[in-house]
Amino acid sequence: MMTNKVAVAYCRVSTEKDTQETSIERQREELIDYAKSKGYSQVRDFQDKASGFSVERDGLLAMLDTIKEEEIEAVFVQDETRLGRGNARIAVLHLLQKSNTIVYSNNDAGPMQLNEMDMMVLQILAIVEEYQRKMHNA
Repeated sequence: MMTNKVAVAYCRVSTEKDTQETSIERQREELIDYAKSKGYSQVRDFQDKASGFSVERDGLLAMLDTIKEEEIEAVFVQDETRLGRGNARIAVLHLLQKSNTIVYSNNDAGPMQLNEMDMMVLQILAIVEEYQRKMHNA
């Protein structure tokens, strides 16, 4: 029986250089194959040629909208830096965590492994949001 599990593949390179074009296409092909090997029958892909320090990336924003609007179970990335760098990365991870979206990393050969510091920051963000919600409701 074929399942109808839907995932997205997110590919990013940092520059518009021609040499990066093959990198983004390679990422796309590898991630779609990876998602299908994990049982995802539909894989939508999103791409950016932009710095990971920025959250103002058309592909990223479209991907986040899609995750929010549709039943997307997982995001596939080459490695954690493809989602972003610095604070942008934490912001994206936080949004994905809130939407209960699993992030698979090709480099981790499974669900993305966060270090202790990242996990702590994400826990703090969740706690702060919960208190903000309680204050707003009060």
